[in-house]
Amino acid sequence: MPVSIRDVAQRAGVSVGTVSNVLNRPDEVSADSVERVTQAIDELGYVRNDAARKLRAGVSTTVGFVVLDGQNPFYTDVVRGAEDEATRHGIAILYGNTDEDVSRERLYIDLFHEQQVRGLLIAPYGDVTARLQRLRASGIAAVLVDRFSGDGRFSSVSVDSIAGGRLAVEHLIETGRRRIAFVGGPFDIRQVTDRLAGARAAAENAGAPVGLEVVATDAMTVDEGARAGARLLARPRHEWPDALFAANDLVALGLLQSLVVDGRADVPDDIAIIGFDDIPFAAAAAVPLSSIRQPSRMIGRTALRIVLEEADDPASIPRQTVFPPELIVRASTTPR
Repeated sequence: MPVSIRDVAQRAGVSVGTVSNVLNRPDEVSADSVERVTQAIDELGYVRNDAARKLRAGVSTTVGFVVLDGQNPFYTDVVRGAEDEATRHGIAILYGNTDEDVSRERLYIDLFHEQQVRGLLIAPYGDVTARLQRLRASGIAAVLVDRFSGDGRFSSVSVDSIAGGRLAVEHLIETGRRRIAFVGGPFDIRQVTDRLAGARAAAENAGAPVGLEVVATDAMTVDEGARAGARLLARPRHEWPDALFAANDLVALGLLQSLVVDGRADVPDDIAIIGFDDIPFAAAAAVPLSSIRQPSRMIGRTALRIVLEEADDPASIPRQTVFPPELIVRASTTPR
């Protein structure tokens, strides 16, 4: 039989109310009682029933977090930032990875709805508006992460991806590159289309003629980047681009890998490469990778604070928090 709070009280020689206070308001209990109850908990292996506690208190101590690519270190850092902030509030993060799959995304949203989490953070892949509205109607706050809420229905925390795309291509142009390829996809991911829009704006506004082509990938992974690099190198040498702007660092690292293994193109002399996110692996690459940095942990911390505030005040007005991107220059884009 599971150990109950009554068993703990009997072992510690205190009342059930004292055990409850030690678990929830230890500052209101004497040090001697805290020590006795803690020792009894350790000896009996007591684990509190959070579901029952939630029913009594009427407030959940969990927040759901749904990301679209759990293998991307950028999202790992965003979740870590949310966890750091959640710990300060006595909240636990329940995490789900959709792997850019709409059906999995719906499954996780519905699961967190059934669990009656206190709030939901989501880096969406598909159209989740209707489901998030149902969450809100049942008293569960939702905040978009790494995605700007264009219609303002929900709060969002993101980086200006259009500005980031513009920064990347402006940097490549400043280093003398004129034949630039944007590599990324799929294009139903809003971040990809925004970064491409910024890249196009920079190319169109350049003082000198700049060509910008698009090389589509099926996913934002190292493998897809490597395959795209192989396709580019299969062209005649005079048709190679002289710079690559990857939609994220994983794609950029795949491109770099394919160029280094092939050996015919030097990075950055023949082909420069810049990514997006500035994950830890970027600086440690064979050729340290230039990137557009996002403040990943700050995004997670900010999103967690907002979702808790909205959980406490459902009438609060949605807000859009947009962080500026930062250009990080390394060896992969040094001037010729």
